[in-house]
Amino acid sequence: MKKLTKIAAVAAALALGAALLAGCASSEQVADVDVTTEGPTLIVGFDAGYPPYGFVGEDGAYTGFDLDLASEVAERNNWALQLEPIDWDAKDALLNQGTINCIWNGFTMEGREGDYAFSKPYMHNEQVVVVKKDSGINSLEDLADKNVMTQVDSAALDVLEGDQKALADTFAGGKPQTISDYNNAFMQLESGAVDAVACDLSIADYQMSAKPDMFVKLDSLSTENYAVGFAKDGDTAMLEAVNKTLKEMYDDGTIKQLCEKWGDYGITIDNWVLVD
Repeated sequence: MKKLTKIAAVAAALALGAALLAGCASSEQVADVDVTTEGPTLIVGFDAGYPPYGFVGEDGAYTGFDLDLASEVAERNNWALQLEPIDWDAKDALLNQGTINCIWNGFTMEGREGDYAFSKPYMHNEQVVVVKKDSGINSLEDLADKNVMTQVDSAALDVLEGDQKALADTFAGGKPQTISDYNNAFMQLESGAVDAVACDLSIADYQMSAKPDMFVKLDSLSTENYAVGFAKDGDTAMLEAVNKTLKEMYDDGTIKQLCEKWGDYGITIDNWVLVD
């Protein structure tokens, strides 16, 4: 786990980078820790290899659409913000231990409603399959006897072991292969080690925008929504504050601005659903 940076170091880094960031055309980076002097701490568990929602930027700092949302919510509520990169398959244990107090990282709520206390859904998503353009794979049916990879403990894996199990049964080995993160999955796809990657729509859009001549997506496996996941017996007041603040951010145009900031990464305001 990444440790809290010293306040002086954060302040120095922010002061040094402020002038550069003001004129830079690239996306702004989220500080690892937003230090405040009052209120509780929002400890966000996220997968640091999950662009565009949470990942390591070119400057080595954690960044992403969801981390921007969390940072703005924390600031408006006068909370300290602690960003904790986690092993995705350890998220439940970390949440139940109190090491983190929420999971905010393109987290699908469907099928998990009984396991977490969720915020209102804020972003529409789909599970899709991505293949190389020259693969000759044009439909889900063409995945028969092909090597299909997805992230361990992911929503895509849940779908392929649930509603789309009949499809997964046709894959090579009778099931999808799993890997720790999607960045490595797409490296495997690009190299030809696997034939397809099942993933979130936004992940697919991000990878395709980075290499538009390399990848193409097939039909949707399922549709779903993202939400912020708290422990079942967690901080109800904090959860309600997240809902309220995200709605306020939508109303005052902040959400639109963040979607535009991350537009090149596949984020669009058209998929935002928390409007009431």
